[in-house]
Amino acid sequence: MKVIPTKIPDVLLVEPEIFTDERGFFMETWRRGALAEHGIDVEFVQDNHSRSVAGALRGLHYQIRQPQGKLVRVTLGEVFDVAVDLRKSSRTFGQWVGALLSAEDARALWIPPGFCHGFYVTSGPADVHYKCTDFYAPEYDRCILWNDSELAIEWPLSGRPLISDRDRGATPFAAAQCFA
Repeated sequence: MKVIPTKIPDVLLVEPEIFTDERGFFMETWRRGALAEHGIDVEFVQDNHSRSVAGALRGLHYQIRQPQGKLVRVTLGEVFDVAVDLRKSSRTFGQWVGALLSAEDARALWIPPGFCHGFYVTSGPADVHYKCTDFYAPEYDRCILWNDSELAIEWPLSGRPLISDRDRGATPFAAAQCFA
């Protein structure tokens, strides 16, 4: 496994080694010891799987209590995956990083607790799987406006994105609850 830093040092791209032959492929998608060598020494307690249509945009979601670290990968299609640092004590507070993740390249994005997360589907349907370090807690669930001008996320939109009512009515970044 190869771990690649992003412009926000705590957010990492994880690139598996893929073994292919005439039968197909094999890859190891997660191994605690291998990732622990790169500072990702966590216990995952929940796995999630979403399917989204082309042009769907989900996010920016987080939990203000029971914050979730997420290891995100795509098993069908392609998405532009985004993490925004919500840790006020961090030198990268309010900054975002984005990465294309696809079933073809099999890369994953490690997003530690203290970040919000969202993605935009850049292909036909996309299946996104993510391992979480804490359980979903709806009472702590929060959402920041995906197109907030202060964040200025450069989404690779092709047309108007498909957004849920909840995400459309999300909180602006300036008014969002953040982490210490």
